[in-house]
Amino acid sequence: MNNRVRTAWLFLAPMLLLMAVVAVWPLLRSVWFAFTETNINNLAASRFIGLENFIGPYGLFFNPNYADGFWASDWGTAIRNTFQFAFVSVALETLAGLGVALLLNQEFKGRTLVRTAVLVPWAIPTIVSAKMWAWMLHDQFGVVNQLLLDWGLIAEKIAWTADASTAMWSVVAVDVWKTTPFMALLILAALQTLPKDCYEAARVDGVHPLRVFWKVTLPLIRQPLLVAVVFRLLDALRVFDLIYVLTSNDSSTISMSGLVMREMVEAGNVGFGSAASTSLFLIIMLSAVVFLRATRVKLAEQ
Repeated sequence: MNNRVRTAWLFLAPMLLLMAVVAVWPLLRSVWFAFTETNINNLAASRFIGLENFIGPYGLFFNPNYADGFWASDWGTAIRNTFQFAFVSVALETLAGLGVALLLNQEFKGRTLVRTAVLVPWAIPTIVSAKMWAWMLHDQFGVVNQLLLDWGLIAEKIAWTADASTAMWSVVAVDVWKTTPFMALLILAALQTLPKDCYEAARVDGVHPLRVFWKVTLPLIRQPLLVAVVFRLLDALRVFDLIYVLTSNDSSTISMSGLVMREMVEAGNVGFGSAASTSLFLIIMLSAVVFLRATRVKLAEQ
């Protein structure tokens, strides 16, 4: 090992040690608890039970007590809610972010100010955004209901975050409002790297702007666009705070992370909650692998 490599490892050592303490050790501890029967009030009295938290009459999967099927169980509902939220919100954020990025990539007066203003929703902490929207969507005092009533779009006030038919869509709408600037920022960075000469040639040849977008712009930004989608998808699959604040972990919107918190903290069942946490980690990892293989995204050049 030469001096440069030794020096590099020396500088990396504190960071690696910190990651081991705050990330690796809790993950390994959670995996261990997943195979035990453990109560939050007495962690030392944990009892090894093998795969019972995962499979069997007390497990997450293949549980014979699921009379209405797996997808009607709490864990099945949490998985379905999480993927519904992730797919819909990421799709809408990608489309909206692409539109905003294309607009911000144009030359106009005050472009820098507009770019800064667009980032405001993303800069606001998620808890603050969720609480702010919870008040605006309130069925009695919310400004959203009042505006819709004044405009004649609804006949009576709607409990947006309390009604099972509108709660998930309300959560998705708030998430799209908050995270679209993040997608727009990443896509805008990709747009600014594109060569200008091909656009000049297309304009000279009289090619329609839509055709230029489909044949030139979109293929050139495909790779960074899919990378942005990957990161946003992974973030959406672990959603907790937004749903918890807006709907209080209601069964119609509870996510996988929400169920983990409910079992570990509220119910005190650390073993079962850790099994759900471990399953969540594996589901997110598997989703990332499937998406990367399906889209052939390269996160790094060989």
